[in-house]
Parts: sequence; structure tokens; C-alpha cells
Amino acid sequence: MLLSLSLTALFMGCLTLLELRCGALDMRGRWVNIQVLGLGYMTKWLLLPFVALNAPFSLLDGRALPFWLAFPLFLIAMDLGEYLFHRAQHAVPSLWKMHSLHHSDPDMNATTAERHFWAESLLKSVTIWPAAIVLIRPTSAVVLCYALVCTWHIVVHSRLRFGFGKLSWLLNSPSYHRRHHSNDPAHFNSNYSALLPIFDVLANAYNRPTSFPDTGLDERPSKLRDLALWPLRQGARA
Repeated sequence: MLLSLSLTALFMGCLTLLELRCGALDMRGRWVNIQVLGLGYMTKWLLLPFVALNAPFSLLDGRALPFWLAFPLFLIAMDLGEYLFHRAQHAVPSLWKMHSLHHSDPDMNATTAERHFWAESLLKSVTIWPAAIVLIRPTSAVVLCYALVCTWHIVVHSRLRFGFGKLSWLLNSPSYHRRHHSNDPAHFNSNYSALLPIFDVLANAYNRPTSFPDTGLDERPSKLRDLALWPLRQGARA
């Protein structure tokens, strides 16, 4: 896990240098996101070993499959789980109270990728993660490659202004995901996908981005206490 944190920090640092070309940086907001990152990793170190579940069985065993087949199957299973969980975060009031921390960033950037309430990883460890293993049990190599692919989430949240145009349904991008974070009501309820927008296409939530809108919510954290107890804050709304 220390290696994961180091790679995440290194990649964020590199993208931050690129983001300098897009204008001045909101260092105060980035400091908030770094604190959230610290809380999240502390939670994983201290609590995940006690709550993480392993699937009792798997429909497919990755060890019996060639890597070129096992890896995309596991990636699709995990990304589908992430998609369903994300949709639930916007539909279930108690989950939105946690997830709104992620959407509260007015300067969406590479560090926003880690701006998640600390309890969300615990919920995933007992829901979508074991569910994915029920579909296919991954090998260590598959898990490692999936972790590397997931660093793309940092790019997706960055201020780099690019997308894939007519091919935006193939892979998430900063332009595609920024529409999801937009504070313009006309952009709400769209582009939920983590990596593969095909799930948005299937769920009729796909919208090709045509702009780079502003982001953020009216409520924003200002203290470490806000980050640790975000869903319990006064005035929290679903």
C-alpha cells in the first residue's frame, strides 16, 4: 500500500506540473485534497483488513485463463461494479452525503481523484469488490495491472483540456468526466462512468462533452474535522 501511495503522489505531482499550463493553481483546495488522501490511506491501513470480504466462490478462475483474457474480464467486472456503486451514490441520500465531498471541489484537478470520504472504500470492500471476484478471481498480475490502469482516474480529474470527440464513448477523459462534475443543472445525471463510458451508453446517461464547465458545490470543507465527519455536517442535504 505504501508503494501505491508513492506512485499516486508521484503521478499527481507530474500532472500538477502539466496543469500549470492551464492557469493558476488553487493550492488551498489541493491541500484539502491531500488531507483527504491521507485520511483515506490511513483508513485502508487500519480498517480494511478487518472488513474486507473475499468471495466464497468465483464463476471464473483467472489462473486458468490466459492473461490477455483474464485481465479485460476482471477490468470490465470491476468497472461495472464501480459504475453501479457510483449511480447508487447519486441516488441514495446516505451515500450522496458522503460522495458530495468529491463533488464539492470548485477547482476540479488531478488531486480531486482522491477527494473521497474515507468510509467509501470500506463500503466497496464489502460490496462491489467481492462481487467482482464472484465473477472472476484475479491473479496477482491481473490485480497489479488493474491498479496501474486505475491511475487513469487521476488524468480524468485533471484540468488538462482534452477528450476523444466522437470516440468519447470508448474511454473516459477529462472533458467527459468534467461534465459529470459540472455545477450547471443542464449537465446533471450524465457521464457516471469510471473508465468505460459504454455503461453510460447502455444506461442512456451518455453525453458527449462540448465544453469545459465550472465545478463544485455551495458547501465546501474548510477544516480537517469537515473532512473526517463530512456526512454529519450541519446542513447536509441529499
